[in-house]
Amino acid sequence: MGMQGDFFQLLKEQGYRFPAPSGTGEGMGSDITRGTTILAMRYRDGVLVAGDRRATAGNMVMYDRTDKVLEVDRYSVLAIAGVPATAYEMVRILEHSFKYYRRSQLQELSFEGKLRAVSKLLKDNVAAALAGTGAVAPIFAGYDQDQGTAKIFFYDILGAEFEGVEYAVSGSGSPTIRGILHYLNTWSAQPLSRLGEEEATVQALRLLTSAAEFDSATGGVNREAGLFPIMKLIKASGVQVLPDTQLRPLFDAQVARHV
Repeated sequence: MGMQGDFFQLLKEQGYRFPAPSGTGEGMGSDITRGTTILAMRYRDGVLVAGDRRATAGNMVMYDRTDKVLEVDRYSVLAIAGVPATAYEMVRILEHSFKYYRRSQLQELSFEGKLRAVSKLLKDNVAAALAGTGAVAPIFAGYDQDQGTAKIFFYDILGAEFEGVEYAVSGSGSPTIRGILHYLNTWSAQPLSRLGEEEATVQALRLLTSAAEFDSATGGVNREAGLFPIMKLIKASGVQVLPDTQLRPLFDAQVARHV
């Protein structure tokens, strides 16, 4: 996960030295497990959130069945890129916080309240993030019941919050698919927000396959092992998981024949 932006440049100018990147064999960052590419995009009925399944530690593949799109409650998910141990703990805290609010106040926490909760957890984690032992750059997507629409927000490792109006990406494979998403949304026959569920699913499969082609930390589809990306839809009815039995025929018919 690259560190970019004016804040990090300022730290470097002040003499701060970041831990060595994974795979260099130096520093604490070389053996920390990390999750990679995630994306979220609007489609006709809501938001699709997807992530590959690979977790790496340096140049080693630690696990190929990681769930990087985690349900926080019935109407929201947190997709994780970065250190899974930190991200999973954040999701557990969010899940219990939202549940406690719902039971104590007899109503759902507002969408704005959920966004603030995610940001606070990331800000509380700044020390670990800058030390290179707990950096997480997630995507939060959920259905705003007050406004009647699904929304996408992404964060940097310091907790800064940004709205991804049409799409958001994070993780090591994100540079590849960010450009593709911009192209599709700007110059294809129709913008992403007009795609049907099947069309959006096919595009997500193609995007993650492209990321895996150019980024070794991103896991591709393994049909023999039955490994497909994690994909979840967020609609007015709540979070819906797309099963592998639905992804396989779409991949075989509209993705695999072109690769």
